Amino acid sequence: MRGRSASGFTLIELLVAISLMGLMAALAWRGLDGMTRAQNQMRQQADDVLALQAGLVQWGADLDALAVQPNTSSLDWDGRALRLLRHDAAGAAQGLRVVAWTRRGAAGDGVWLRWQSPPLSTHGALQLAWQKAALWAQNPSDEDRQREVKIVPLARWQIFFYRGDAWTNPLSSEGSATGGNRLAPTTASPASPNTAPALPDGVRLVLALGPGQTISGTLTRDWMRADLGSSK
Repeated sequence: MRGRSASGFTLIELLVAISLMGLMAALAWRGLDGMTRAQNQMRQQADDVLALQAGLVQWGADLDALAVQPNTSSLDWDGRALRLLRHDAAGAAQGLRVVAWTRRGAAGDGVWLRWQSPPLSTHGALQLAWQKAALWAQNPSDEDRQREVKIVPLARWQIFFYRGDAWTNPLSSEGSATGGNRLAPTTASPASPNTAPALPDGVRLVLALGPGQTISGTLTRDWMRADLGSSK
């Protein structure tokens, strides 16, 4: 009996098999690429959330550590930056620090920033750092930029002070320098021309997060002084 010759694949069958393998490889690659992009987006979103949370925690910590000094401003909002005087986190022995918060950038495309001075131990150094904080918010030097920390992209922000059982604009007559954003000296009498009104009872922070970011929308954070009664 004549043996049957071994048969092989034809050229068309090989081309079809190669095409199917290429199609399966392309589909698998697109799936892996989509998973990689999703993981990167989730990682970026998680980083943005953590950065925002850290910024808000630092904001509250700065206000909680407000320092009182005679004839010295402890909290000020000029429409561009919020400046405050706080105790050093390492302890009272390390002195005081001037901290400033601002938003820098074009309309709709800015970033929330924090700046702080080195530890201060003299009144002259404190006043100089207070002025430098205002200049940093307007036209920062290279040295000042090294001391700033970028928090999150920010479209715009607003600050309100709580006085007289209501939230008011700090730049209004109720919240201006003659209306309460300077700390009263501990030794001056009420009739003294150097007397400054007390701090506000609270500070409201309103952040409009940048559109197109992993986090968007408006966020409001209220801070109230710890020495207020429960009725507030």
